[in-house]
Amino acid sequence: MMKDNRREFLKKGGALAAMSIAGLSSCKTTPAEPEKKAAGHIKDPAFNPKQEPYIKIAYQAPAEPTPDDLSFIQQLGVDHVVLWTDAKKAGYDYYNSRRELYEAAGIKVYGFGNWDVHNQDKITLGLPGRDEKIEEYLTHLRNLRKAGIGYTTYAHMANGIWSTEPEKGRGESKARAFDLNKADKGYWHGVTYEAPLSHGRKYSKDELWANYEYFIKKAAAVAEEQNINIGIHPDDPPAVELGGIPRCIFGNFDGYKRALEIADSPNVGMCLCVGCWLEGGTMMGKDVIETIRYFGAQKKIFKVHFRNVNQPMPHFTETFLDEGYADMYQILKALKEVDFNGVIIADHIPSMVYPHVGSAFSIGYMKGLVERVIAEG
Repeated sequence: MMKDNRREFLKKGGALAAMSIAGLSSCKTTPAEPEKKAAGHIKDPAFNPKQEPYIKIAYQAPAEPTPDDLSFIQQLGVDHVVLWTDAKKAGYDYYNSRRELYEAAGIKVYGFGNWDVHNQDKITLGLPGRDEKIEEYLTHLRNLRKAGIGYTTYAHMANGIWSTEPEKGRGESKARAFDLNKADKGYWHGVTYEAPLSHGRKYSKDELWANYEYFIKKAAAVAEEQNINIGIHPDDPPAVELGGIPRCIFGNFDGYKRALEIADSPNVGMCLCVGCWLEGGTMMGKDVIETIRYFGAQKKIFKVHFRNVNQPMPHFTETFLDEGYADMYQILKALKEVDFNGVIIADHIPSMVYPHVGSAFSIGYMKGLVERVIAEG
């Protein structure tokens, strides 16, 4: 049957070919040239994902990079970094030397943090030494501006970041996890804070708000004077009470709204950690997209930590960007809608088999999403 069909096809094909040849031989017109179209796979030379205002991708880099570190950042196609140090090195000379080192490699230092004036219980709880620690923070701000750096991240947690044992993720990767039913300690920069009462007693929300206002009024005045932006990071994890201390200020939407209204400064805003917001889920009061639209419209988002988790509390595990419960494309789309022009960084990346691969994967994923939302207009 198949052979008979093939024979008939060849007969008909031969007849059609003969008719075509006859027709062509009597036709004196020149065949039309194929329509010239731009190949769909060729990049539009006018497309520029780095035209202001644009979403900048930054790498959280070492303050004292090796030549290989600099090459790696350049190979990623990233032109901004954020750096951290401690009180032993913090100061104008160090900040300025780091900026000059990175700029010589064609990389801009977007922000610089100091672990020893970040997450400080003396400030948050009003403990002895508070005024000295606040003055240390104000000096940090002044030195950054003098060094030509215009941003720093601040967090207001009294007893650190709380986690439970790491858990396995995709491909046997190891990721940070938190289980509220098992959590018994927090950590910050070499200090451990243990449950049930990390500081010997319970603290009230009113106490925390009073201590925050005392600090932020001083910090905001210097930030405006120096024209430097402070991005305040959410509590991690947010929303719940840990170690006897409520996470009521930077642990939900209403807390942030009130806190930024108290600061009442264009230079005090958010370091929006997407991961923390996802950890809190409905306890945050507003979801990530709503939060971006509200604070982004006020130009109060200075930096974004781009992180995904598998589910909200009471038990979550951090994930790769492409596998958590949030649609990271929609988050970037919302940032584009409010003309966000700060930096986004990959944050808390699950461990992978080879060093730096997690960073490369995350930044490549972020670059793809950024170019997509910009191309869509």
